[in-house]
Amino acid sequence: MSSSNETRTKPAIARDFVRMLVLETDEQHPDDHQERGSFGDVFDSLFKKAGHEHDPPLGVETVIRFVVEDKGGSVPTVEEMDDVHAILITGSMYDAHDDAPWILKLVELIQILWQKRPDIRFSGVCFGHQILCRALGGKIDSTPDSKWELAHTPIKLTPIGSRLFNNPKNGTIHLHQMHQDHVVYPPSSSTTHLLPEQNDRDIHVWGASETTEVQGVYIRGRLFTTQGHLGFDEDMVHRQIEMRLEAGSIDQEKDREQLEKAKDTAEWEHDGVVVAGAILRFFHGDDEEI
Repeated sequence: MSSSNETRTKPAIARDFVRMLVLETDEQHPDDHQERGSFGDVFDSLFKKAGHEHDPPLGVETVIRFVVEDKGGSVPTVEEMDDVHAILITGSMYDAHDDAPWILKLVELIQILWQKRPDIRFSGVCFGHQILCRALGGKIDSTPDSKWELAHTPIKLTPIGSRLFNNPKNGTIHLHQMHQDHVVYPPSSSTTHLLPEQNDRDIHVWGASETTEVQGVYIRGRLFTTQGHLGFDEDMVHRQIEMRLEAGSIDQEKDREQLEKAKDTAEWEHDGVVVAGAILRFFHGDDEEI
């Protein structure tokens, strides 16, 4: 499996459609890549399913760009974004608070686009959630005691979260988690000039889990992020754990309890399509009343 700075497009088949740019910030496990494609391919399939369930059905065109320059990718320039109006940044084994050159270039791109292109709507998953919050002045760090949040996890929704996800039963959704870093506090005008003070009331944390208080951030018409993973299935959970064990980021002994829970719940159904549907409505502009 190899990656490059080639940009791929997966077209929509519906007349009314959302065109989203997926910025891939890591590579799939080789077996997952063979079975399901890259992370961009996984999101394309997931969002097309969510689009089919949209009322009325909504097509999805996905443009995929691998951005890890250490592995042959490239972060796009501002000039390459002229026809882009929706961006989704994927998860990654990299740290969103790291200062690797490609990560800093990605942060700078987000900041420039946020200022110059108010028409662009941003979303991100796990690393993507964290890097967007970092670019907008949020604080990213390791969890207390560097504790992993793994496994199928309930997320308690705020009132805004319930509206975004069409009022699910018990005000809760479930997603697979796989992170050791988290957003300590979300973006606000006190930490960045990119967010005017009068807009602080429009910055919402939409949900929290037992381990992670900021499971996602929502700013109407601009930002919708999620710490939990939308596209994981049972095989991906096991293989992503395997990759982190091999890399030494998960410790077999120290993290035994979380590992066992992750493996035991890998097959459980989760709300990835529900969350993808909410983000798709956000990209389409259906969130104007939230």
